[in-house]
Amino acid sequence: MRKLIISAVLGGILIVASLYFAGVIAGSKDNRRPTAPKVIKTVFVDTVQNGTVPLVVPANGNLKAKKRVELYSEVQGVFRPGSKLFRTGQEYSDGQTLIRIDASEYFASVQSAKSVLYNLLTSIMPDLRLDYPEIYPKWQNYLNSFDLDKTTPPLPEMETEQEKFFITGRQIVSNYYNVKNLEQRLSKYTMTAPFSGILTEALVTEGSLVRPGQKLGEFINTGLYELEVSVSKTYGDYLKLGNKVELSNLEKTATYVGEVTRVNGRVDQGSQTITVFIEVRGEDLKEGQYLEATLEAREETDAIEINRALLLDNDQIFVVKDSILDLMYVDPVYFTDKTVVLKNVPDGEVIVSKPLTGAYAGMLVKIFNEGPTQN
Repeated sequence: MRKLIISAVLGGILIVASLYFAGVIAGSKDNRRPTAPKVIKTVFVDTVQNGTVPLVVPANGNLKAKKRVELYSEVQGVFRPGSKLFRTGQEYSDGQTLIRIDASEYFASVQSAKSVLYNLLTSIMPDLRLDYPEIYPKWQNYLNSFDLDKTTPPLPEMETEQEKFFITGRQIVSNYYNVKNLEQRLSKYTMTAPFSGILTEALVTEGSLVRPGQKLGEFINTGLYELEVSVSKTYGDYLKLGNKVELSNLEKTATYVGEVTRVNGRVDQGSQTITVFIEVRGEDLKEGQYLEATLEAREETDAIEINRALLLDNDQIFVVKDSILDLMYVDPVYFTDKTVVLKNVPDGEVIVSKPLTGAYAGMLVKIFNEGPTQN
Protein backbone atom coordinates (compact mmCIF):
# COMPACT_ATOMS: atom_id res chain seq x y z
CA MET A 1 0.00 0.00 0.00
CA ARG A 2 2.80 2.33 0.86
CA LYS A 3 4.56 1.58 -2.41
CA LEU A 4 1.36 2.34 -4.32
CA ILE A 5 1.02 5.73 -2.66
CA ILE A 6 4.64 6.59 -3.40
CA SER A 7 4.24 5.58 -7.07
CA ALA A 8 1.10 7.73 -7.45
CA VAL A 9 2.82 10.77 -5.93
CA LEU A 10 5.87 10.40 -8.20
CA GLY A 11 3.60 10.01 -11.24
CA GLY A 12 1.72 13.19 -10.35
CA ILE A 13 4.95 15.11 -9.88
CA LEU A 14 6.20 13.86 -13.24
CA ILE A 15 2.99 14.94 -15.01
CA VAL A 16 3.04 18.43 -13.45
CA ALA A 17 6.70 18.86 -14.37
CA SER A 18 6.02 17.83 -17.92
CA LEU A 19 3.15 20.30 -18.23
CA TYR A 20 5.29 23.06 -16.75
CA PHE A 21 8.21 22.53 -19.10
CA ALA A 22 5.84 22.23 -22.08
CA GLY A 23 4.35 25.64 -21.22
CA VAL A 24 7.79 27.15 -20.87
CA ILE A 25 8.88 25.82 -24.24
CA ALA A 26 5.66 26.96 -25.93
CA GLY A 27 5.93 30.42 -24.38
CA SER A 28 9.45 30.82 -25.66
CA LYS A 29 8.35 30.72 -29.37
CA ASP A 30 7.75 34.08 -31.14
CA ASN A 31 4.70 33.67 -33.46
CA ARG A 32 4.71 37.29 -34.69
CA ARG A 33 5.56 37.75 -38.39
CA PRO A 34 7.71 40.71 -39.39
CA THR A 35 5.83 43.55 -41.06
CA ALA A 36 6.49 43.65 -44.82
CA PRO A 37 8.12 46.92 -45.93
CA LYS A 38 5.88 49.13 -48.08
CA VAL A 39 7.11 49.20 -51.75
CA ILE A 40 6.72 52.48 -53.66
CA LYS A 41 7.10 52.05 -57.41
CA THR A 42 8.91 54.59 -59.55
CA VAL A 43 7.07 56.02 -62.56
CA PHE A 44 8.15 58.02 -65.61
CA VAL A 45 5.98 61.06 -66.27
CA ASP A 46 5.48 63.89 -68.75
CA THR A 47 3.92 67.27 -68.23
CA VAL A 48 1.20 67.88 -70.82
CA GLN A 49 1.58 70.74 -73.25
CA ASN A 50 -1.18 70.66 -75.89
CA GLY A 51 -0.24 71.58 -79.43
CA THR A 52 -0.80 70.77 -83.10
CA VAL A 53 -0.36 67.11 -83.95
CA PRO A 54 -0.19 66.06 -87.64
CA LEU A 55 -2.28 62.97 -88.32
CA VAL A 56 -0.05 60.66 -90.32
CA VAL A 57 -1.70 57.88 -92.32
CA PRO A 58 0.53 54.85 -92.95
CA ALA A 59 0.28 53.13 -96.34
CA ASN A 60 2.37 50.84 -98.50
CA GLY A 61 2.59 49.51 -102.02
CA ASN A 62 4.84 48.50 -104.90
CA LEU A 63 6.49 50.90 -107.31
CA LYS A 64 5.40 51.10 -110.93
CA ALA A 65 7.18 53.03 -113.65
CA LYS A 66 5.21 56.14 -114.54
CA LYS A 67 6.26 55.87 -118.17
CA ARG A 68 5.84 52.37 -119.54
CA VAL A 69 5.14 50.94 -122.99
CA GLU A 70 3.90 47.46 -123.79
CA LEU A 71 5.31 46.51 -127.16
CA TYR A 72 2.88 44.83 -129.60
CA SER A 73 3.37 44.01 -133.26
CA GLU A 74 0.90 45.34 -135.82
CA VAL A 75 2.58 43.62 -138.75
CA GLN A 76 3.98 40.21 -139.61
CA GLY A 77 7.54 39.30 -140.42
CA VAL A 78 10.83 37.93 -139.15
CA PHE A 79 12.46 39.74 -136.24
CA ARG A 80 15.81 41.02 -137.51
CA PRO A 81 18.85 41.75 -135.27
CA GLY A 82 19.51 45.39 -134.40
CA SER A 83 22.38 47.33 -132.89
CA LYS A 84 21.58 45.81 -129.49
CA LEU A 85 20.26 42.41 -128.49
CA PHE A 86 16.60 42.44 -127.56
CA ARG A 87 17.02 41.14 -123.99
CA THR A 88 15.64 41.91 -120.54
CA GLY A 89 17.70 44.60 -118.81
CA GLN A 90 18.96 46.12 -122.06
CA GLU A 91 19.05 49.93 -122.00
CA TYR A 92 17.98 52.08 -124.96
CA SER A 93 18.26 55.80 -125.59
CA ASP A 94 15.41 57.99 -126.80
CA GLY A 95 14.84 57.35 -130.52
CA GLN A 96 17.04 54.25 -130.67
CA THR A 97 15.66 51.25 -132.58
CA LEU A 98 14.06 48.66 -130.31
CA ILE A 99 12.66 46.20 -132.85
CA ARG A 100 13.20 45.80 -136.60
CA ILE A 101 10.99 43.40 -138.53
CA ASP A 102 11.92 42.31 -142.05
CA ALA A 103 9.89 44.53 -144.42
CA SER A 104 11.61 43.88 -147.74
CA GLU A 105 8.50 42.41 -149.37
CA TYR A 106 6.21 45.13 -148.11
CA PHE A 107 8.74 47.82 -149.02
CA ALA A 108 8.58 46.65 -152.64
CA SER A 109 4.80 47.10 -152.70
CA VAL A 110 5.18 50.62 -151.29
CA GLN A 111 7.72 51.50 -153.97
CA SER A 112 5.35 50.13 -156.63
CA ALA A 113 2.52 52.36 -155.37
CA LYS A 114 4.89 55.36 -155.38
CA SER A 115 5.83 54.62 -158.98
CA VAL A 116 2.17 54.60 -159.99
CA LEU A 117 1.67 57.98 -158.37
CA TYR A 118 4.80 59.35 -160.00
CA ASN A 119 3.66 58.15 -163.43
CA LEU A 120 0.25 59.77 -162.96
CA LEU A 121 1.87 63.07 -162.05
CA THR A 122 4.10 62.85 -165.10
CA SER A 123 1.15 62.13 -167.38
CA ILE A 124 -0.78 65.27 -166.40
CA MET A 125 2.07 67.73 -166.86
CA PRO A 126 1.52 68.33 -170.63
CA ASP A 127 -2.20 69.06 -170.06
CA LEU A 128 -1.39 71.40 -167.18
CA ARG A 129 1.03 73.36 -169.35
CA LEU A 130 -1.61 73.84 -172.07
CA ASP A 131 -4.85 74.20 -170.08
CA TYR A 132 -3.67 75.59 -166.73
CA PRO A 133 -0.37 77.39 -167.29
CA GLU A 134 -0.83 79.41 -164.07
CA ILE A 135 -0.58 76.28 -161.88
CA TYR A 136 1.88 74.36 -164.02
CA PRO A 137 5.04 75.64 -162.20
CA LYS A 138 3.63 74.59 -158.81
CA TRP A 139 3.05 71.01 -159.90
CA GLN A 140 6.31 70.89 -161.85
CA ASN A 141 8.19 71.82 -158.68
CA TYR A 142 6.30 69.11 -156.79
CA LEU A 143 7.23 66.53 -159.42
CA ASN A 144 10.87 67.60 -159.23
CA SER A 145 10.86 67.12 -155.41
CA PHE A 146 9.32 63.67 -155.67
CA ASP A 147 11.92 61.06 -154.61
CA LEU A 148 11.06 57.37 -154.59
CA ASP A 149 13.61 56.73 -151.81
CA LYS A 150 12.09 59.30 -149.48
CA THR A 151 8.73 59.84 -147.84
CA THR A 152 6.13 61.16 -150.28
CA PRO A 153 5.78 64.95 -149.82
CA PRO A 154 2.32 66.52 -149.26
CA LEU A 155 0.39 67.47 -152.39
CA PRO A 156 0.42 71.15 -153.36
CA GLU A 157 -2.55 73.15 -152.11
CA MET A 158 -5.32 73.27 -154.72
CA GLU A 159 -6.79 76.77 -154.78
CA THR A 160 -9.49 76.70 -157.47
CA GLU A 161 -12.35 74.31 -158.22
CA GLN A 162 -11.04 73.71 -161.75
CA GLU A 163 -7.71 72.61 -160.35
CA LYS A 164 -9.40 70.33 -157.79
CA PHE A 165 -11.61 68.73 -160.44
CA PHE A 166 -8.72 68.21 -162.81
CA ILE A 167 -6.33 66.69 -160.24
CA THR A 168 -9.02 64.56 -158.58
CA GLY A 169 -10.34 63.32 -161.91
CA ARG A 170 -6.91 62.00 -162.82
CA GLN A 171 -6.85 59.82 -159.65
CA ILE A 172 -3.93 61.81 -158.23
CA VAL A 173 -5.51 62.38 -154.78
CA SER A 174 -6.72 58.80 -154.28
CA ASN A 175 -3.34 57.35 -155.27
CA TYR A 176 -1.54 59.84 -153.02
CA TYR A 177 -3.49 58.74 -149.93
CA ASN A 178 -3.03 55.11 -150.87
CA VAL A 179 0.73 55.67 -150.88
CA LYS A 180 0.60 57.52 -147.55
CA ASN A 181 -1.39 54.64 -146.03
CA LEU A 182 1.22 52.14 -147.21
CA GLU A 183 4.05 54.33 -145.90
CA GLN A 184 2.35 54.57 -142.53
CA ARG A 185 2.09 50.81 -142.29
CA LEU A 186 5.70 50.43 -143.42
CA SER A 187 6.81 52.53 -140.44
CA LYS A 188 5.31 49.91 -138.12
CA TYR A 189 8.00 47.43 -139.13
CA THR A 190 10.44 49.43 -136.99
CA MET A 191 9.85 50.37 -133.34
CA THR A 192 11.94 53.07 -131.71
CA ALA A 193 12.29 53.95 -128.03
CA PRO A 194 9.85 56.76 -127.13
CA PHE A 195 12.12 57.74 -124.22
CA SER A 196 15.34 56.59 -122.59
CA GLY A 197 14.77 53.52 -120.48
CA ILE A 198 15.24 49.81 -120.01
CA LEU A 199 13.64 46.68 -121.39
CA THR A 200 11.93 44.84 -118.50
CA GLU A 201 10.36 42.06 -120.54
CA ALA A 202 11.44 40.40 -123.80
CA LEU A 203 9.14 37.74 -125.25
CA VAL A 204 10.81 37.24 -128.65
CA THR A 205 14.33 36.77 -129.90
CA GLU A 206 16.09 37.60 -133.14
CA GLY A 207 14.95 35.30 -135.94
CA SER A 208 11.48 34.72 -134.48
CA LEU A 209 8.42 35.01 -136.70
CA VAL A 210 6.34 37.89 -135.40
CA ARG A 211 2.58 37.95 -135.99
CA PRO A 212 0.11 40.85 -135.77
CA GLY A 213 -1.18 41.41 -132.23
CA GLN A 214 1.68 39.49 -130.64
CA LYS A 215 3.20 41.01 -127.49
CA LEU A 216 6.93 41.50 -127.89
CA GLY A 217 7.97 42.95 -124.55
CA GLU A 218 7.73 45.85 -122.13
CA PHE A 219 9.80 49.03 -121.96
CA ILE A 220 9.92 51.45 -118.99
CA ASN A 221 11.53 54.74 -118.07
CA THR A 222 13.87 54.40 -115.10
CA GLY A 223 14.18 56.98 -112.36
CA LEU A 224 10.52 58.11 -112.29
CA TYR A 225 7.98 55.91 -110.52
CA GLU A 226 4.52 55.95 -108.98
CA LEU A 227 3.44 54.32 -105.73
CA GLU A 228 -0.23 53.32 -105.61
CA VAL A 229 -1.60 53.17 -102.06
CA SER A 230 -5.06 52.83 -100.52
CA VAL A 231 -6.14 54.99 -97.59
CA SER A 232 -9.35 55.18 -95.61
CA LYS A 233 -12.07 57.36 -97.10
CA THR A 234 -12.11 59.24 -93.77
CA TYR A 235 -9.01 61.11 -94.88
CA GLY A 236 -9.95 61.49 -98.53
CA ASP A 237 -10.91 65.15 -98.15
CA TYR A 238 -7.55 66.00 -96.56
CA LEU A 239 -5.32 64.43 -99.23
CA LYS A 240 -4.41 67.23 -101.61
CA LEU A 241 -2.40 67.24 -104.82
CA GLY A 242 1.15 68.36 -104.20
CA ASN A 243 1.33 67.07 -100.61
CA LYS A 244 4.80 65.81 -99.74
CA VAL A 245 5.04 62.20 -98.60
CA GLU A 246 7.88 60.48 -96.77
CA LEU A 247 8.73 57.05 -98.17
CA SER A 248 11.05 54.34 -96.90
CA ASN A 249 12.06 50.86 -97.92
CA LEU A 250 11.15 47.77 -95.93
CA GLU A 251 14.50 47.65 -94.13
CA LYS A 252 14.30 51.39 -93.20
CA THR A 253 17.76 51.88 -94.69
CA ALA A 254 16.73 54.45 -97.32
CA THR A 255 14.19 57.25 -97.36
CA TYR A 256 12.67 59.21 -100.23
CA VAL A 257 10.37 62.20 -100.63
CA GLY A 258 7.37 61.71 -102.88
CA GLU A 259 4.51 63.93 -104.00
CA VAL A 260 0.80 63.21 -104.31
CA THR A 261 0.05 63.59 -108.03
CA ARG A 262 -3.36 61.91 -108.34
CA VAL A 263 -6.24 61.03 -106.02
CA ASN A 264 -8.98 58.73 -107.26
CA GLY A 265 -12.42 60.29 -107.00
CA ARG A 266 -14.14 56.95 -106.42
CA VAL A 267 -14.31 55.04 -103.13
CA ASP A 268 -13.78 51.28 -103.35
CA GLN A 269 -17.08 49.79 -102.21
CA GLY A 270 -15.52 46.67 -100.74
CA SER A 271 -12.74 48.19 -98.64
CA GLN A 272 -14.09 51.77 -98.35
CA THR A 273 -10.69 53.12 -99.33
CA ILE A 274 -9.43 55.71 -101.80
CA THR A 275 -6.52 55.12 -104.16
CA VAL A 276 -3.74 57.70 -103.98
CA PHE A 277 -0.82 57.90 -106.44
CA ILE A 278 2.53 59.18 -105.18
CA GLU A 279 5.28 60.18 -107.60
CA VAL A 280 8.85 59.51 -106.48
CA ARG A 281 12.25 59.81 -108.18
CA GLY A 282 15.41 57.88 -107.42
CA GLU A 283 18.15 56.27 -109.46
CA ASP A 284 18.36 53.35 -107.03
CA LEU A 285 14.62 52.59 -107.18
CA LYS A 286 13.38 49.58 -109.11
CA GLU A 287 10.12 48.50 -110.71
CA GLY A 288 8.07 46.45 -108.24
CA GLN A 289 10.04 47.59 -105.17
CA TYR A 290 8.02 47.68 -101.92
CA LEU A 291 7.86 51.03 -100.12
CA GLU A 292 6.08 52.31 -97.04
CA ALA A 293 4.55 55.78 -97.05
CA THR A 294 3.40 58.18 -94.35
CA LEU A 295 0.79 60.67 -95.57
CA GLU A 296 -0.12 63.73 -93.53
CA ALA A 297 -3.90 63.71 -93.69
CA ARG A 298 -4.65 66.71 -91.47
CA GLU A 299 -3.55 68.52 -88.31
CA GLU A 300 -5.30 68.13 -84.95
CA THR A 301 -5.09 71.21 -82.72
CA ASP A 302 -5.07 71.23 -78.89
CA ALA A 303 -4.01 67.60 -78.74
CA ILE A 304 -1.17 65.35 -77.58
CA GLU A 305 0.26 62.08 -78.89
CA ILE A 306 1.21 59.26 -76.51
CA ASN A 307 2.13 55.59 -76.59
CA ARG A 308 -0.93 53.50 -77.37
CA ALA A 309 -0.08 51.11 -74.49
CA LEU A 310 -0.81 53.91 -72.01
CA LEU A 311 -4.49 54.11 -73.01
CA LEU A 312 -6.79 52.06 -70.79
CA ASP A 313 -10.24 50.87 -71.93
CA ASN A 314 -9.86 53.21 -74.94
CA ASP A 315 -10.74 56.30 -72.89
CA GLN A 316 -8.56 56.52 -69.74
CA ILE A 317 -4.95 57.25 -68.84
CA PHE A 318 -3.01 57.34 -65.56
CA VAL A 319 -2.08 60.71 -64.05
CA VAL A 320 -0.02 61.46 -60.94
CA LYS A 321 -1.54 63.68 -58.24
CA ASP A 322 0.43 64.19 -55.03
CA SER A 323 2.42 60.97 -55.58
CA ILE A 324 -0.75 58.97 -56.06
CA LEU A 325 -1.97 57.42 -59.33
CA ASP A 326 -5.37 58.47 -60.58
CA LEU A 327 -7.40 57.78 -63.73
CA MET A 328 -8.44 60.51 -66.16
CA TYR A 329 -10.99 60.20 -68.97
CA VAL A 330 -9.71 61.37 -72.37
CA ASP A 331 -10.98 61.67 -75.92
CA PRO A 332 -8.90 59.63 -78.42
CA VAL A 333 -9.27 61.03 -81.95
CA TYR A 334 -6.75 59.02 -83.99
CA PHE A 335 -4.96 55.69 -83.63
CA THR A 336 -1.84 54.32 -85.28
CA ASP A 337 -0.25 50.95 -84.66
CA LYS A 338 1.98 52.46 -81.94
CA THR A 339 0.51 55.80 -80.83
CA VAL A 340 -2.79 57.52 -80.13
CA VAL A 341 -3.75 61.20 -80.40
CA LEU A 342 -5.73 62.51 -77.41
CA LYS A 343 -7.82 65.59 -76.70
CA ASN A 344 -9.33 66.97 -73.49
CA VAL A 345 -6.11 66.59 -71.49
CA PRO A 346 -5.46 69.88 -69.63
CA ASP A 347 -2.13 71.66 -69.97
CA GLY A 348 0.20 71.04 -67.03
CA GLU A 349 -1.32 67.67 -66.17
CA VAL A 350 1.32 65.12 -65.10
CA ILE A 351 0.70 61.88 -66.97
CA VAL A 352 2.46 58.53 -66.85
CA SER A 353 4.74 58.31 -69.90
CA LYS A 354 5.74 54.61 -69.70
CA PRO A 355 3.52 51.59 -68.92
CA LEU A 356 3.66 50.50 -65.25
CA THR A 357 3.02 46.87 -64.34
CA GLY A 358 0.32 46.34 -61.75
CA ALA A 359 -0.72 50.00 -61.65
CA TYR A 360 -4.08 50.93 -60.14
CA ALA A 361 -5.91 54.06 -59.06
CA GLY A 362 -4.77 55.15 -55.56
CA MET A 363 -1.36 53.51 -55.86
CA LEU A 364 1.46 55.35 -54.10
CA VAL A 365 4.33 56.15 -56.52
CA LYS A 366 7.38 58.32 -56.80
CA ILE A 367 8.40 60.26 -59.91
CA PHE A 368 11.70 59.30 -61.54
CA ASN A 369 12.03 62.49 -63.57
CA GLU A 370 9.91 65.06 -65.29
CA GLY A 371 10.96 64.03 -68.83
CA PRO A 372 10.48 66.15 -71.94
CA THR A 373 7.42 68.26 -72.35
CA GLN A 374 4.64 66.61 -74.35
CA ASN A 375 3.83 68.42 -77.59
